[in-house]
Amino acid sequence: MSTLAKAMSKFRLAVVQLQVGGVKADNLSRAKRLVKEAAGRGGNLVVLPECFNSPYGTSFFSQYAERIPGESTELLSEAARENQVYLVGGSIPEEDGGKLYNSCIVFGPDGKIILKHRKIHLFDIDVPGKIRFQESETLSPGDTLSMFETPFCKVGVGICYDIRFAELAQLYSRQGCQLLVYPGAFNMTTGPAHWELLQRARAVDNQLYVATASPARDESSSYVAWGHSTVVNPWGEVISKAGTEEEVIYADIDLQYLADVRQQIPITAQRRNDLYSVTSLQRGNS
Repeated sequence: MSTLAKAMSKFRLAVVQLQVGGVKADNLSRAKRLVKEAAGRGGNLVVLPECFNSPYGTSFFSQYAERIPGESTELLSEAARENQVYLVGGSIPEEDGGKLYNSCIVFGPDGKIILKHRKIHLFDIDVPGKIRFQESETLSPGDTLSMFETPFCKVGVGICYDIRFAELAQLYSRQGCQLLVYPGAFNMTTGPAHWELLQRARAVDNQLYVATASPARDESSSYVAWGHSTVVNPWGEVISKAGTEEEVIYADIDLQYLADVRQQIPITAQRRNDLYSVTSLQRGNS
């Protein structure tokens, strides 16, 4: 492998676990500062958490919703451009055409929008005695697969509940993604039970890297996020993990290691496509 190829086969991922409060301006200011910190420590691709500009909850979505472009996305564009990074802008409540969406905007190092992912699978659950949450009471679902190219690798994007759907990750993998990023806000019921398990499962199933970005935990919030933003490698190992407070975690993504894993256990070549298949019904947003 040439020196250039070796250099391009590795890059640094930074995941921001942001403390989100009720004042949007404070959330934006804190996000911008931490993106700068992440870039200063070598981050090439920076990921923010779900609902990074607002508290998470059906009662907040309409209050904090913006059109795109708007206040939050303009700040993210500036942060990406000033720090010369690819920036996965967590998610924000988006208003468009009288509907609300949970949307993730991705920016290139020039500050231009290169992708918008609207959460495909809405978080509607009811665990008796523990948690009931119905995003569909206020939000509409997206309907597009979302991938973007970098000089390092192709990246697939999901938001929180999207990670529970193995088919989506499989489609991203089959379309060439080597890293999946999921801004997400699991809670104190689903977090300890499934947060790390789902990330490791998606990574092992598809032999790729998986990263999740959670808000920091706030016990006084109406919805308490689990925290523990994480990066998992293609072998299913946790290679970086946050605690519960605000911090930035880092992981060096090694695409040669990914290729080695796929060569050692060649499940892609061994799939029985004559017996089963997972098929996309539309083209991805890439």
